[in-house]
Amino acid sequence: MAPTMAVTDKRKEEEEELRKRNEELEKELRESREREEEMKKELRKMWERLRVAEEAEERLCSQLGELEAESVNQARDYNAHIFSLMDQLSKANNVFVNNHRRSSAPISIL
Repeated sequence: MAPTMAVTDKRKEEEEELRKRNEELEKELRESREREEEMKKELRKMWERLRVAEEAEERLCSQLGELEAESVNQARDYNAHIFSLMDQLSKANNVFVNNHRRSSAPISIL
């Protein structure tokens, strides 16, 4: 009976080791799944931040385009105003020169 007891004891030890190993593996699996879920949550957060950043970039590009168009229009208006002032100045100068020729008084240029 002693050899049978030794085999039974050995089998019990092996079963106990397998049970412990199984528990360890199950624990590792749970922890791995928890880490996976945390990583999925983090990935979703990052994906959402990326989406928000892309939308913001699109809005900024749109606003920049509008500002560029507005600045071009303002530059054109400013240029037209300068040409108008130059034309007025030229006409005023012509009037001044014509009036001076009629009066034949010497012109003093400052």
